Amino acid sequence: MYTQLVNNLDELGFTEIEPFLSEHLTTAAKKDVSLQESLLRITEREISLRNQRAAQIQVSVSHFPYVKTIDEFDFHFQTSVNKSEIKDLATLRFLENKENILFYGTPGTGKTHLATAIGIEAAKKRNITYFITCHDLIQTLRKAYDENRLESRLKHFAKYKLLIIDEIGYLPVDKTGANLLFQLIAKRYEHNSTIITTNQPFSKWGDVFSDSMLANAILDRLLHHSHVVKMVGPSYRTKDYYDLLDSGEQNQSR
Repeated sequence: MYTQLVNNLDELGFTEIEPFLSEHLTTAAKKDVSLQESLLRITEREISLRNQRAAQIQVSVSHFPYVKTIDEFDFHFQTSVNKSEIKDLATLRFLENKENILFYGTPGTGKTHLATAIGIEAAKKRNITYFITCHDLIQTLRKAYDENRLESRLKHFAKYKLLIIDEIGYLPVDKTGANLLFQLIAKRYEHNSTIITTNQPFSKWGDVFSDSMLANAILDRLLHHSHVVKMVGPSYRTKDYYDLLDSGEQNQSR
């Protein structure tokens, strides 16, 4: 009978339930657990497994450059970042309020790490999320424009509950590219949340986008209902160097 039960559950799609089922039935027999409670525990276990698989799939299709968590971020090294503020953003209340997050700071301070970590939290909660660099996004929109399918592509990027646009300002954007980005930001405005990382102060965005009016229009929509996180300090990429330097100085002082 047990084998038939396992086969039936497998047929119904409960493909990972067998290890839990055997243990649960043994415990249920010893503690005289009711049939109703047993069924409840088995179905709760399956729902939990399915949610985990769905979360993993959502993370995998979100195009993150790597998997990073907030706990992996060194707040002691980057003291300019308020840990409580980041933890609050990771609760994802900003998504429900359709707010944006703008990480601004010098290269190597962990902007992409935090943007990715918050994005992964969103994806794990099964919010459709996508990560893309500013350069790749504009190239994609430009190609769609050339092929007369821009509107379709704008709708595609506008649908994401959370869109992460990385590295604004690292490469210059011509007026056409700025116009394409403005159209996307305008479509997402007050509908879905966007996370931006940039190494350029907002006062310099006119230079980045080759057009001050378009830059101001983009910023106006991004900054309205937003959280701005300014990150200053040494680069993570040189952190190991400083650690070795400190270690060497300590050895010399002994």
